[in-house]
Amino acid sequence: MNIEIRKLTPELLEDYLYFFDTTPHSTNKLEHRCYCVCWCNDDYTKKDFSTAEKRRDIAIDYINGNNIQGYLAYLGNKVIGWCNTNTKSDCYKCCSWQMFMGEIRKDNSKVKSVFCFTIAPEFRGQGIASLLLERVCKDAREEGFDFVEAYPNIEFINTEDDFMGPIKLYEKCGFTSYYEANNRVIMRKKLE
Repeated sequence: MNIEIRKLTPELLEDYLYFFDTTPHSTNKLEHRCYCVCWCNDDYTKKDFSTAEKRRDIAIDYINGNNIQGYLAYLGNKVIGWCNTNTKSDCYKCCSWQMFMGEIRKDNSKVKSVFCFTIAPEFRGQGIASLLLERVCKDAREEGFDFVEAYPNIEFINTEDDFMGPIKLYEKCGFTSYYEANNRVIMRKKLE
């Protein structure tokens, strides 16, 4: 497979929306379509995430405002995967950080955080997430980050519920366990 990884920009907005509009993930119920708006660099307190339509509208604003950051994986002209990644310190007020990351240490290092993977079901287990993660690390190194960090569950449940990916994905890409909190292993890779 000839997979191309592209950094999310406003020019890729329609591709991003189409991927989330049409790609099954989680339970594939409309009300669970996330558009990945809960991991971003915006304060969520005045946002209404209650419906897929509202989350889609927020995603449009967030992508145009560089609030959602990450990478799309393409096979030809079709998006087959997504990885949400942002500067850790910019995300402390986002919805999902507030809900899931209470015991995760905040620090002064320049850390790029990997928050979420969504891979089209027919392409899972084919190395797409690894390609996305490798690109995240490459760009983070070039952008002067000290570390890339991720927060997978200690015990992997299943692909739909473990949107941060399994620990073995990170180990394969050179990450090591940094510490444990909130039933998560904080995996970290030093960038040199």
